[in-house]
Amino acid sequence: MNKTFDPSFKILLRAVLILTVIACAAVFIFAREFFYPIFLAVLLSYLLYPVAKFFQQFLRHEGISIGISILLLLGIFAATFFLLYQQASIFLADLPEFEEQALLNLTSIQDYLTQSTPLTIDSDDWLKNQIKNLLEAQENFFGQIFNATTATLVALGVQPVYIFFLLYYRNHFKEFMFQVTQPKDHPVLKKIIVEVASVTKNYVSGIFIVVLILCFVNSIGLMVVGIEYALLLGVISAFFNFIPYFGTLIGGAVPLVYSLVSPDPSDAIGVVILFIIVQFLENNVLTPNITGGRVAISPLFTIFAIILGGITWGIPGMLLSVPFLGIFKVICENVRPLQPIAFLLSSRESLEKDKKETI
Repeated sequence: MNKTFDPSFKILLRAVLILTVIACAAVFIFAREFFYPIFLAVLLSYLLYPVAKFFQQFLRHEGISIGISILLLLGIFAATFFLLYQQASIFLADLPEFEEQALLNLTSIQDYLTQSTPLTIDSDDWLKNQIKNLLEAQENFFGQIFNATTATLVALGVQPVYIFFLLYYRNHFKEFMFQVTQPKDHPVLKKIIVEVASVTKNYVSGIFIVVLILCFVNSIGLMVVGIEYALLLGVISAFFNFIPYFGTLIGGAVPLVYSLVSPDPSDAIGVVILFIIVQFLENNVLTPNITGGRVAISPLFTIFAIILGGITWGIPGMLLSVPFLGIFKVICENVRPLQPIAFLLSSRESLEKDKKETI
Protein backbone atom coordinates (compact mmCIF):
# COMPACT_ATOMS: atom_id res chain seq x y z
CA MET A 1 0.00 0.00 0.00
CA ASN A 2 1.49 3.31 -1.10
CA LYS A 3 1.54 6.11 1.40
CA THR A 4 0.88 9.58 0.09
CA PHE A 5 1.33 12.83 1.94
CA ASP A 6 -0.24 16.18 1.33
CA PRO A 7 2.33 18.56 -0.26
CA SER A 8 1.63 21.13 2.44
CA PHE A 9 2.52 18.53 5.07
CA LYS A 10 5.87 17.87 3.36
CA ILE A 11 6.60 21.61 3.34
CA LEU A 12 5.69 21.81 7.02
CA LEU A 13 7.90 18.82 7.81
CA ARG A 14 10.87 20.39 6.03
CA ALA A 15 10.29 23.71 7.76
CA VAL A 16 10.23 21.98 11.15
CA LEU A 17 13.47 20.15 10.28
CA ILE A 18 15.19 23.40 9.25
CA LEU A 19 14.01 25.18 12.38
CA THR A 20 15.21 22.27 14.52
CA VAL A 21 18.67 22.46 12.96
CA ILE A 22 18.79 26.24 13.50
CA ALA A 23 17.62 25.85 17.11
CA CYS A 24 20.26 23.20 17.80
CA ALA A 25 22.97 25.39 16.26
CA ALA A 26 21.85 28.34 18.40
CA VAL A 27 21.97 26.21 21.54
CA PHE A 28 25.49 25.01 20.73
CA ILE A 29 26.66 28.60 20.10
CA PHE A 30 25.11 30.24 23.17
CA ALA A 31 25.97 27.34 25.49
CA ARG A 32 29.51 26.88 24.13
CA GLU A 33 31.07 27.06 27.61
CA PHE A 34 29.03 24.01 28.58
CA PHE A 35 29.31 21.93 25.41
CA TYR A 36 32.90 22.22 24.23
CA PRO A 37 34.40 20.83 27.48
CA ILE A 38 32.18 17.78 27.05
CA PHE A 39 33.21 17.30 23.42
CA LEU A 40 36.86 17.72 24.38
CA ALA A 41 36.42 15.22 27.21
CA VAL A 42 35.05 12.67 24.72
CA LEU A 43 38.21 12.93 22.59
CA LEU A 44 40.53 12.82 25.60
CA SER A 45 38.63 9.78 26.89
CA TYR A 46 39.51 7.90 23.71
CA LEU A 47 43.12 9.01 24.20
CA LEU A 48 43.30 7.88 27.83
CA TYR A 49 41.41 4.61 27.51
CA PRO A 50 44.47 2.54 26.45
CA VAL A 51 46.46 4.09 29.33
CA ALA A 52 43.74 3.28 31.86
CA LYS A 53 43.45 -0.24 30.44
CA PHE A 54 47.22 -0.69 30.85
CA PHE A 55 47.15 0.34 34.54
CA GLN A 56 44.13 -1.86 35.17
CA GLN A 57 46.19 -4.94 34.29
CA PHE A 58 48.33 -4.29 37.38
CA LEU A 59 45.96 -2.52 39.78
CA ARG A 60 42.87 -4.66 39.12
CA HIS A 61 40.64 -1.67 39.90
CA GLU A 62 38.98 0.27 37.09
CA GLY A 63 38.30 3.50 39.00
CA ILE A 64 41.84 3.81 40.36
CA SER A 65 43.31 3.03 36.93
CA ILE A 66 41.22 5.75 35.30
CA GLY A 67 42.14 8.22 38.07
CA ILE A 68 45.87 7.57 37.65
CA SER A 69 45.68 8.03 33.87
CA ILE A 70 43.86 11.36 34.37
CA LEU A 71 46.43 12.54 36.92
CA LEU A 72 49.20 11.61 34.49
CA LEU A 73 47.57 13.69 31.74
CA LEU A 74 47.06 16.65 34.08
CA GLY A 75 50.71 16.43 35.15
CA ILE A 76 51.89 16.59 31.54
CA PHE A 77 49.67 19.57 30.77
CA ALA A 78 50.69 21.39 33.97
CA ALA A 79 54.41 20.85 33.32
CA THR A 80 54.08 22.06 29.71
CA PHE A 81 52.14 25.16 30.73
CA PHE A 82 54.63 25.99 33.51
CA LEU A 83 57.60 25.65 31.12
CA LEU A 84 55.98 27.89 28.51
CA TYR A 85 54.93 30.43 31.13
CA GLN A 86 58.47 30.71 32.48
CA GLN A 87 59.92 31.15 28.98
CA ALA A 88 57.24 33.66 27.99
CA SER A 89 57.84 35.75 31.11
CA ILE A 90 61.51 36.15 30.15
CA PHE A 91 60.54 36.90 26.57
CA LEU A 92 58.07 39.63 27.54
CA ALA A 93 60.59 41.18 29.94
CA ASP A 94 63.02 41.61 27.02
CA LEU A 95 60.51 43.41 24.78
CA PRO A 96 62.02 46.89 25.40
CA GLU A 97 65.32 45.60 23.98
CA PHE A 98 63.46 44.24 20.95
CA GLU A 99 61.93 47.70 20.44
CA GLU A 100 65.36 49.34 20.35
CA GLN A 101 66.71 46.71 17.98
CA ALA A 102 63.65 46.98 15.74
CA LEU A 103 64.18 50.75 15.57
CA LEU A 104 67.75 50.19 14.42
CA ASN A 105 66.59 47.68 11.79
CA LEU A 106 63.93 49.97 10.37
CA THR A 107 66.28 52.94 10.45
CA SER A 108 68.75 50.93 8.36
CA ILE A 109 65.97 50.10 5.91
CA GLN A 110 65.00 53.77 5.78
CA ASP A 111 68.59 54.82 5.02
CA TYR A 112 68.91 52.18 2.32
CA LEU A 113 65.67 53.26 0.64
CA THR A 114 66.65 56.92 0.82
CA GLN A 115 70.07 56.29 -0.76
CA SER A 116 69.10 53.68 -3.35
CA THR A 117 65.60 54.71 -4.45
CA PRO A 118 63.57 57.88 -4.97
CA LEU A 119 61.57 56.98 -1.85
CA THR A 120 62.17 59.11 1.24
CA ILE A 121 60.79 58.49 4.72
CA ASP A 122 61.79 61.33 7.02
CA SER A 123 59.41 60.79 9.91
CA ASP A 124 61.05 59.06 12.87
CA ASP A 125 57.68 59.24 14.63
CA TRP A 126 56.21 57.08 11.91
CA LEU A 127 58.93 54.47 12.43
CA LYS A 128 58.47 54.49 16.18
CA ASN A 129 54.72 54.10 15.84
CA GLN A 130 55.13 51.13 13.52
CA ILE A 131 57.59 49.47 15.90
CA LYS A 132 55.34 50.14 18.87
CA ASN A 133 52.30 48.71 17.12
CA LEU A 134 54.19 45.63 15.96
CA LEU A 135 55.62 44.79 19.37
CA GLU A 136 52.37 45.57 21.15
CA ALA A 137 50.65 43.13 18.82
CA GLN A 138 53.32 40.53 19.65
CA GLU A 139 52.97 41.18 23.39
CA ASN A 140 49.19 41.01 23.18
CA PHE A 141 49.49 37.76 21.23
CA PHE A 142 51.50 36.05 23.98
CA GLY A 143 49.33 37.62 26.66
CA GLN A 144 46.17 36.34 24.99
CA ILE A 145 47.63 32.85 24.72
CA PHE A 146 48.30 32.57 28.44
CA ASN A 147 45.21 34.50 29.53
CA ALA A 148 43.09 32.27 27.31
CA THR A 149 44.85 29.21 28.68
CA THR A 150 44.23 30.33 32.28
CA ALA A 151 40.58 31.09 31.54
CA THR A 152 40.23 27.77 29.78
CA LEU A 153 41.74 25.91 32.72
CA VAL A 154 39.19 27.58 35.01
CA ALA A 155 36.32 26.88 32.59
CA LEU A 156 37.48 23.28 32.16
CA GLY A 157 38.04 22.63 35.85
CA VAL A 158 35.36 19.96 35.68
CA GLN A 159 37.06 18.32 32.68
CA PRO A 160 38.75 15.52 34.71
CA VAL A 161 35.34 14.66 36.16
CA TYR A 162 33.85 14.39 32.68
CA ILE A 163 36.70 12.17 31.50
CA PHE A 164 36.49 9.94 34.58
CA PHE A 165 32.77 9.26 34.26
CA LEU A 166 32.86 8.91 30.47
CA LEU A 167 35.43 6.15 30.90
CA TYR A 168 33.87 4.60 33.99
CA TYR A 169 30.36 4.43 32.50
CA ARG A 170 31.37 3.77 28.90
CA ASN A 171 29.61 0.39 28.89
CA HIS A 172 26.43 2.02 30.22
CA PHE A 173 26.41 4.49 27.33
CA LYS A 174 26.99 1.63 24.91
CA GLU A 175 24.16 -0.43 26.39
CA PHE A 176 21.88 2.63 26.26
CA MET A 177 22.46 2.98 22.52
CA PHE A 178 21.54 -0.67 21.98
CA GLN A 179 18.40 -0.27 24.08
CA VAL A 180 17.10 2.72 22.10
CA THR A 181 17.65 1.03 18.71
CA GLN A 182 15.80 -1.87 17.18
CA PRO A 183 17.44 -5.32 17.27
CA LYS A 184 17.68 -5.41 13.47
CA ASP A 185 19.90 -2.30 13.60
CA HIS A 186 22.29 -3.67 16.26
CA PRO A 187 24.87 -5.08 13.78
CA VAL A 188 25.15 -1.66 12.10
CA LEU A 189 25.32 0.10 15.47
CA LYS A 190 28.07 -2.23 16.65
CA LYS A 191 30.03 -1.56 13.46
CA ILE A 192 29.63 2.21 13.93
CA ILE A 193 30.83 2.04 17.54
CA VAL A 194 33.93 0.03 16.58
CA GLU A 195 34.81 2.28 13.65
CA VAL A 196 34.24 5.51 15.60
CA ALA A 197 36.46 4.22 18.42
CA SER A 198 39.19 3.25 15.95
CA VAL A 199 39.10 6.49 13.96
CA THR A 200 38.93 8.75 17.02
CA LYS A 201 41.64 6.93 18.98
CA ASN A 202 44.04 6.86 16.03
CA TYR A 203 43.42 10.49 15.10
CA VAL A 204 43.68 11.94 18.62
CA SER A 205 46.74 9.91 19.64
CA GLY A 206 48.30 10.50 16.23
CA ILE A 207 47.89 14.28 16.31
CA PHE A 208 49.40 14.42 19.81
CA ILE A 209 52.41 12.45 18.59
CA VAL A 210 52.76 14.72 15.54
CA VAL A 211 52.70 17.85 17.73
CA LEU A 212 55.24 16.32 20.12
CA ILE A 213 57.60 15.54 17.23
CA LEU A 214 57.16 19.05 15.83
CA CYS A 215 58.00 20.56 19.22
CA PHE A 216 61.47 19.03 18.86
CA VAL A 217 61.78 19.67 15.11
CA ASN A 218 60.74 23.32 15.37
CA SER A 219 62.90 24.04 18.42
CA ILE A 220 66.00 22.37 17.00
CA GLY A 221 65.44 24.01 13.61
CA LEU A 222 65.12 27.48 15.18
CA MET A 223 68.30 26.84 17.21
CA VAL A 224 70.14 25.94 14.00
CA VAL A 225 68.85 29.10 12.32
CA GLY A 226 70.10 31.08 15.32
CA ILE A 227 66.80 32.30 16.76
CA GLU A 228 66.78 33.21 20.44
CA TYR A 229 64.01 31.67 22.58
CA ALA A 230 63.96 28.77 20.13
CA LEU A 231 62.32 26.43 22.66
CA LEU A 232 59.42 28.79 23.43
CA LEU A 233 58.79 29.73 19.81
CA GLY A 234 59.22 26.16 18.59
CA VAL A 235 56.73 24.71 21.08
CA ILE A 236 54.13 27.44 20.46
CA SER A 237 54.49 26.95 16.70
CA ALA A 238 54.03 23.19 17.11
CA PHE A 239 50.86 23.60 19.19
CA PHE A 240 49.18 25.35 16.27
CA ASN A 241 49.41 22.05 14.35
CA PHE A 242 46.39 20.83 16.30
CA ILE A 243 44.60 22.91 13.65
CA PRO A 244 44.89 21.10 10.29
CA TYR A 245 46.22 22.93 7.20
CA PHE A 246 46.44 26.37 8.86
CA GLY A 247 48.49 25.29 11.88
CA THR A 248 51.99 25.39 10.40
CA LEU A 249 51.36 28.70 8.62
CA ILE A 250 49.97 30.41 11.74
CA GLY A 251 52.64 28.89 13.96
CA GLY A 252 55.44 29.91 11.61
CA ALA A 253 54.33 33.54 11.72
CA VAL A 254 55.31 33.83 15.41
CA PRO A 255 59.08 33.17 15.05
CA LEU A 256 59.07 35.02 11.72
CA VAL A 257 57.88 38.26 13.33
CA TYR A 258 60.46 37.84 16.09
CA SER A 259 63.30 37.26 13.60
CA LEU A 260 62.41 40.50 11.79
CA VAL A 261 63.04 42.55 14.97
CA SER A 262 66.13 40.57 16.03
CA PRO A 263 69.73 41.83 15.70
CA ASP A 264 70.04 39.82 12.48
CA PRO A 265 66.86 40.21 10.39
CA SER A 266 68.35 37.95 7.72
CA ASP A 267 67.43 35.05 10.04
CA ALA A 268 63.89 35.52 8.71
CA ILE A 269 65.00 33.79 5.51
CA GLY A 270 66.08 30.77 7.51
CA VAL A 271 62.78 30.76 9.41
CA VAL A 272 60.78 30.80 6.17
CA ILE A 273 62.85 27.93 4.72
CA LEU A 274 62.51 25.98 7.99
CA PHE A 275 58.72 26.17 8.07
CA ILE A 276 58.40 25.33 4.38
CA ILE A 277 60.30 22.12 5.20
CA VAL A 278 58.17 21.55 8.32
CA GLN A 279 54.98 22.07 6.30
CA PHE A 280 56.10 19.49 3.75
CA LEU A 281 57.22 17.07 6.48
CA GLU A 282 53.98 17.40 8.44
CA ASN A 283 51.64 17.10 5.45
CA ASN A 284 53.44 14.34 3.53
CA VAL A 285 55.29 12.27 6.14
CA LEU A 286 54.15 12.71 9.74
CA THR A 287 50.36 13.11 9.53
CA PRO A 288 49.70 10.46 6.81
CA ASN A 289 51.88 7.85 8.52
CA ILE A 290 51.09 8.54 12.17
CA THR A 291 47.38 9.34 12.04
CA GLY A 292 47.01 6.93 9.13
CA GLY A 293 44.65 9.24 7.28
CA ARG A 294 41.79 7.58 9.13
CA VAL A 295 39.57 10.68 9.15
CA ALA A 296 39.97 11.01 5.35
CA ILE A 297 37.89 14.17 5.01
CA SER A 298 38.01 16.22 1.83
CA PRO A 299 40.36 19.23 2.29
CA LEU A 300 37.55 21.55 1.20
CA PHE A 301 35.18 20.36 3.92
CA THR A 302 38.04 20.24 6.43
CA ILE A 303 38.62 23.95 5.82
CA PHE A 304 34.87 24.62 6.01
CA ALA A 305 34.71 22.75 9.34
CA ILE A 306 37.69 24.63 10.80
CA ILE A 307 36.30 28.03 9.82
CA LEU A 308 32.80 27.20 11.05
CA GLY A 309 34.21 25.78 14.29
CA GLY A 310 36.24 28.93 14.80
CA ILE A 311 33.19 31.14 14.25
CA THR A 312 30.99 29.20 16.66
CA TRP A 313 33.38 28.04 19.41
CA GLY A 314 36.60 29.95 18.76
CA ILE A 315 39.90 28.07 19.13
CA PRO A 316 38.23 25.02 20.81
CA GLY A 317 35.92 24.80 17.81
CA MET A 318 38.85 24.81 15.39
CA LEU A 319 40.47 21.97 17.35
CA LEU A 320 37.32 19.84 17.70
CA SER A 321 35.70 20.35 14.30
CA VAL A 322 37.79 17.90 12.25
CA PRO A 323 37.65 14.81 14.54
CA PHE A 324 33.89 15.19 15.07
CA LEU A 325 33.35 15.69 11.36
CA GLY A 326 35.23 12.39 10.95
CA ILE A 327 32.88 10.74 13.45
CA PHE A 328 29.88 12.11 11.54
CA LYS A 329 31.36 10.73 8.32
CA VAL A 330 31.69 7.25 9.86
CA ILE A 331 28.01 7.36 10.89
CA CYS A 332 26.97 8.46 7.40
CA GLU A 333 28.97 5.63 5.81
CA ASN A 334 27.00 3.04 7.78
CA VAL A 335 23.50 4.55 7.53
CA ARG A 336 22.17 3.97 4.02
CA PRO A 337 20.16 7.23 3.59
CA LEU A 338 23.23 9.22 4.68
CA GLN A 339 25.81 7.49 2.49
CA PRO A 340 25.73 10.25 -0.19
CA ILE A 341 26.83 12.72 2.51
CA ALA A 342 29.74 10.42 3.40
CA PHE A 343 30.68 10.30 -0.28
CA LEU A 344 30.61 14.09 -0.47
CA LEU A 345 32.79 14.47 2.64
CA SER A 346 35.37 11.86 1.62
CA SER A 347 38.72 12.80 0.13
CA ARG A 348 39.59 11.63 -3.38
CA GLU A 349 42.40 9.45 -2.02
CA SER A 350 40.06 7.53 0.31
CA LEU A 351 37.52 7.02 -2.49
CA GLU A 352 40.20 5.70 -4.85
CA LYS A 353 41.49 3.41 -2.11
CA ASP A 354 37.99 2.04 -1.49
CA LYS A 355 37.57 1.37 -5.24
CA LYS A 356 40.82 -0.60 -5.33
CA GLU A 357 39.80 -2.65 -2.31
CA THR A 358 36.45 -3.56 -3.86
CA ILE A 359 38.01 -4.69 -7.17
